[in-house]
Amino acid sequence: MDSSEKSRSGRRNWTLWLILAICVLPVVASTLLYFLWTPTRFVNHGELLEPVPLADVSLSRSDGGRFAFSELGGQWAFVSVDDAACDEHCLKKLYLMRQIRLTQGKNSDRIERVWLVSDGNQPAPQTLQEYRDMRTVLLSPSESLSQFPAENSREEYIYLVDPIGNLMMRFPREVDPSRMKKDVAKLLRISSGWRRLDR
Repeated sequence: MDSSEKSRSGRRNWTLWLILAICVLPVVASTLLYFLWTPTRFVNHGELLEPVPLADVSLSRSDGGRFAFSELGGQWAFVSVDDAACDEHCLKKLYLMRQIRLTQGKNSDRIERVWLVSDGNQPAPQTLQEYRDMRTVLLSPSESLSQFPAENSREEYIYLVDPIGNLMMRFPREVDPSRMKKDVAKLLRISSGWRRLDR
């Protein structure tokens, strides 16, 4: 083998090693990051939850019927759990759920809003009128809502259910509306691909 052939062979070997390194390094780097690096902050404002499947869950209503989360028809859903008296914080949540939905523009029809009235009583007529396009479900007072995690009270949060029926996020009592809007917009953008794959 003359020197020119050796040179070409050497270049081929380096090329092969370079291609191998380009293929392997991202896998090695991502594995190291997964096991060795814990992020100190997150870009989302809402708290990500261990997903809780709700698609097959149904709740007893105060009229003896049932409410099934499958009725939401593959939409994202804000869920508020409050009694019928609906104090100031409850009204703020209902308002935020409506406004954040409206800020999503053409994607607003991909978001449903659900008020689970935990004591089964009828809310005030003016509240129902103000939020008449929201799904209001009067639950049986004996209905357990253990699917909705809470440190103190479920009334503290606005919960978010994804289109496949998983409870996956909650927003805190003192939520920043602009950051909540960004979280929801990001989720809608990411999940738009799900819709295309379903077609």
